[in-house]
Parts: sequence; C-alpha cells; structure tokens
Amino acid sequence: MSETRTGSGSAPEKIKVARQVVEALRDMGVRYVFGVPSGGWVDYMEAMRVTEGIDFVLTTHEGTAAIMADVCGRLNGAPGVCFGTFGPGATNLSTGVGGALLDRSPLIALTDEMQAAMRGRVTQMGIDHQALFAPITKKTTRLESDKVREILFDAATIALGGRPGSVHVGLPVGMSAEYSSPRTDLPLPQAGVVGNAPVAVAKQMQAALQAARKPVLALGLGAVRAGVGDEISRFAEEHHIPVVVTPMAKGMIAEDHPCYAGVLFHALSDEVGKTHQQSDLVVLIGYDPVEFNVESWAPNVKVVNVDDQPLDLDRTAYPDVIEVTGTITSGVAALCATEMATKDWDVEALKARRQAMFERLKGADEFGPCAVLDVLREVLPEDGIMTCDVGAHTHLIGQKWPTPAPGRQIMTNGWSTMGFGIPAAIAAKLCRPNVDVCTVVGDGGFLMSAGELATAVRLGLPIVTIVITDNDLALIRIKQQKKQNPIYGTPIRAAGTIGGDNIFGVPVLTASERDGFRNALKKAFATSGPMIVEALVSSREYDELVLKKDKPN
Repeated sequence: MSETRTGSGSAPEKIKVARQVVEALRDMGVRYVFGVPSGGWVDYMEAMRVTEGIDFVLTTHEGTAAIMADVCGRLNGAPGVCFGTFGPGATNLSTGVGGALLDRSPLIALTDEMQAAMRGRVTQMGIDHQALFAPITKKTTRLESDKVREILFDAATIALGGRPGSVHVGLPVGMSAEYSSPRTDLPLPQAGVVGNAPVAVAKQMQAALQAARKPVLALGLGAVRAGVGDEISRFAEEHHIPVVVTPMAKGMIAEDHPCYAGVLFHALSDEVGKTHQQSDLVVLIGYDPVEFNVESWAPNVKVVNVDDQPLDLDRTAYPDVIEVTGTITSGVAALCATEMATKDWDVEALKARRQAMFERLKGADEFGPCAVLDVLREVLPEDGIMTCDVGAHTHLIGQKWPTPAPGRQIMTNGWSTMGFGIPAAIAAKLCRPNVDVCTVVGDGGFLMSAGELATAVRLGLPIVTIVITDNDLALIRIKQQKKQNPIYGTPIRAAGTIGGDNIFGVPVLTASERDGFRNALKKAFATSGPMIVEALVSSREYDELVLKKDKPN
C-alpha cells in the first residue's frame, strides 16, 4: 500500500505516521537512528529504508544504542535518536538515556508503547514507560497521529534547549500505519533564546574581579557549548589568572597555556588544588555541577557564576554568590571587558606546579597505563578523536591527555557508565568518517559492550579499541585498600588476556612493551576495519595518581 493517501477535493494529503516520523527526524538533521527493532518498529524501518538522508543502525544492545545517539547529539548538533521496545528494551535503553540527561547531550528516545486500551492492564512486557523515563529525561510524552511533527519538533526543542538532555517519546503500537495530514508550516526546532546577562550583575562581577588579588577561573560544559575558550585564554593570560577545567571541558584551554592549572576531580587533583586553594574569588564559567560539585573543591570564598541558569550550591557554606545569569557569551564579554591590573599570582610557581604534575603523570612503569596513553598520543593525529570508558584510566585521561579542541576527547562524567567507550567510538566514526577514531577501555568496561564490535564489523568502521588489560577493577580495589579491607570481588580474572586473537571478527594485537604497542597501533590505524590493541599492564601505577582530594578536609 502507498505511504500517501490522496485527499478528496481541497483536503490535504494524508501520509502514514511512520513516514511522517522519519521525515520529521531527517528534516531536523538526524542522520542515524540506533536500536534493536521490534514488530512495532517495522513500519518505521521501512520508512527509513526508502527515505534518503536517514538510516537505521542495528546495535547489539539498546543501552549502547542510546550511547551512540548521545555522542551523535554531541557532535552533530541535532538530537541523537535511539529506539527500544516494550519492557526490557526500554529498561535497557534507559542507561544511555540517563547518560544523555546528565552528560548534557541532546537526545530523543523512542519506545514502543501499549495502545490506549491496554495501558494499565496486565500484559506481557507491560510497564509504564512514561513513569520509567520521567526521572531520566527533560520530558516524556507520547505520539499522537495528528500531531507528529508538532510533538517531535517540541521534543527536539526541549532536548536542545538550556542544558541539553534527553526527551522520551512513546510510539503507541499500530499508530505507525495510521494516516494523517502533517503540518508543513512548522519552523525547524532550535534551542530557545536566552537574554543577555543584566548590566547590574555584570558590574558586580567586574567589581569583585577588580577587588580580588587571586581570582581563579573554572570552565565547565556550558563554556564548551558557548565556545568561549579563546576569549577566556586571552583574558587569563593578560591578567595572570589561573584556569581550571572540568573533565568534559577538556580542550577549552591548551595544556601548555601559561595559566592552565589542571583538571578538577581527576588524577593528581590534589596538585591542582595547590593552586585553586589559594584563590580569594572563584569565577565559574558555564560550570555544571553535574560533573563535580563546587563544594567539593572550591575554597569558601566569594563565587561568581557566569551561566544561563543559577548555580546549584550550598548557600550556607557559600553565602556570597554573584549570579551573572544570561547567555554565557554575554557574561564572558562583560568579564573580558573588566579593567584591572595584573593579579598577584606567581605565574612561574604555577608553571612549576603544572610541569611537576605532568612529570608525575609520565608514570613509574616502563610500560604502564601512563605509557599506554603517551604512545597513543604520539600515534593518533591531532585531529583524531579518542573516546574512553569509565575506570581508573579515565582519571588519567582527564588530567593527562593533551586535547587540542573540545570534541576530540569524548567521555561520560556526569553519568559515568561503564561500557561507554566502544559505542561512543562507533558513533564518532559515523559522524566524523574522515578522521581517525579510537577508544581506550579497561578490561572491565570492555566486557560490558564488546558485543558492539560486531556492529563495527558489519558497518566496516575502522575504529581502534585499546584495551588496557590489568585484570583489576582498580578504582574499587584502591578504595578497598584505603579502608584496609581485603581485596575481594575486584579481580576480573586471575591472569591472562581478554582471550584469543580475534573477537567478533575483530583482530586482536597484544603488546607488553612500548615499541610493540607503538607498532601495533600504527598497524591498527592503517587497517580498513576495526582492530583491537591490547596493552598488558599492571594496575599498581594508578595507586599513587588517582582518587586524590581536591581540597583539604
């Protein structure tokens, strides 16, 4: 049957809901929809098959489908889109959907939903998807056959607006085959407009800066979205003001910038604290506490918050806060217009601390996790993208990995789910097919999403998966030992490798020293399909580098 039913007389033509959904997604800039299909999804897949500019990507798990959609949302600007069916499909999907909410990635999650007559009834796989997704999305709703574009465009607007995040849209089963007349006069969705920061509070900020002897600047996810790195770098250098960043804001300021002071929360954060604990004013720029609460690192001094929304902060501990609420670009413009003398920071001392920190991050082992990252940085081109999983190695990457620009290192820190690295690399390669893409995963996280290597094989994607094999959940082991508890439940295996020279059709190269690892990487990046390079290391190098306190008790 045709996807279009011609109206009679002057009535507008009627089009199948499935086709309307697919065309609406395509028109808002969606290139891929990731998921595991159901019977109710068949009509939508058929609509994608015959529609130019949008494709369905079969994944091995719904959770990793949502992670792929998250990363597409970060890199492409349009919301990423994923799908899961009833019950277990939706609950699997929810891990990545929650990730998009707390990692601030625009995403639309689609799921099957029961027809109206069956909602609330006892039936196979039947749960309330609206209730399931309410705590992990900015909004949850369901499709109506006569409001397809309105509902999807509204979902995209919400997903993109403010701090971006996920929106859930339920698709009642059977609605895909219904016909209705789509609205054709709706503007494409875009993030809502935020007004400029008020002049009065901008002047309060400028006065606070002028009075401060040792201010510090802290950049977060909002600063990345606002693209204010160059302005902040110039302002900091002109006035000798240190800059710290959150892990997901890496790339906003160069690691060799004279005012760069390091990354909060990650490896050797106590060394970073030697700088920010001296400050008498903390200026937050696009700082999102979802990565690291301000109370956990900032000294108890006056705080300026330059953001499009007020700061979540314990006001009893920090009673003196100036909220410069409005567009981050307008707040930064007012910041940079502040007339003041050079501040009292000892730039040479800052340089010495920075150099000492990076020297320690070279590691103690000839071939440990630090050496793995050093060799990878030598081999991966500057415009390449490295994603990473969650684990002890993430804390090293956050502090150690030189990141030339935002988006060239991709991690999850607001949500922090293990299993993120491989699906994130697949999505990055789909979005940036002309650059080298790799992922760094621990052997624990590798086991959580290794099945997506089969997806990379099917798609013919030349991504390189670096597995740091230490047979240890190192972060948890270190915490056990700090409590003087026996090591229990953290060894991944007694010894050995991830197993075999081929996993799901992906060749595995194994290395236990620098030169062998470097040669394996070069071979892997020169290959036309996915490759695994396994680095056999000890986890003990992490013990002296990670889980340090950002501020004294």
